[in-house]
Amino acid sequence: MTHDPNPSTDLSVLVVEDEPDLAELLRVNLLQEGYRCDVLHRGDVVMQHVRNHAPNVIVLDRMLPGRSGDRVLEQLKRNNATTHIPVILLTAKSEESDELVGFALGADDYITKPFSTKVLLARIDAALRRAQPADPRPQDETIAHGPVRMIPARHEAWAFDEPIRLTATEYRLLQTLLAAPKRVLSRNQLIDALFGQTAAVTDRAIDVHITALRKKLTTAAPWVQTVRGVGYTFREPE
Repeated sequence: MTHDPNPSTDLSVLVVEDEPDLAELLRVNLLQEGYRCDVLHRGDVVMQHVRNHAPNVIVLDRMLPGRSGDRVLEQLKRNNATTHIPVILLTAKSEESDELVGFALGADDYITKPFSTKVLLARIDAALRRAQPADPRPQDETIAHGPVRMIPARHEAWAFDEPIRLTATEYRLLQTLLAAPKRVLSRNQLIDALFGQTAAVTDRAIDVHITALRKKLTTAAPWVQTVRGVGYTFREPE
């Protein structure tokens, strides 16, 4: 593991990449941008490292020795202590189906190799901004509609008074829908809200996140409704 001993910021990035040259290139660029940066080259050491040195964002290769990036991602998103950490997948797999699998596993963003380091840095910055409460209201102010309520500043959410565990992207998606109850939001509007206007994310990626969100909402899932040919809305089911 490569560790930055002299951080200039409180924001840290964990890079998990088995190609040494690429990992070092990313580390150097991240340090130049002022981030703290740790580097791992195997998948089977990630969870222990994250428990000891929780990063603000993880850049994760899918093809890793020891344990695949997909399995690591599943572990991160199933764990209450780590599910909120944004994960950006790096992969040589560029088919849309591969991207959708990544998002279905809980990835917050997805970048295919080869890629521009400037693009990756922009995606990291965007992931960090999305992970921070965007709502300037008081710490305990609640957004609520129907059976669902959330406190954005505390990253907490409930459905029928039962706490629900969401990834950073799922939380942002639910917050976007709750902030505009009964309003139909197009897939493009949701992509902009979740990933920013410059992200190269397919419409189907939103469908994958909606499916994951509905699963976690359990009995409140019918409130997230599909408007065919348009997008999605949050309103009382008929």
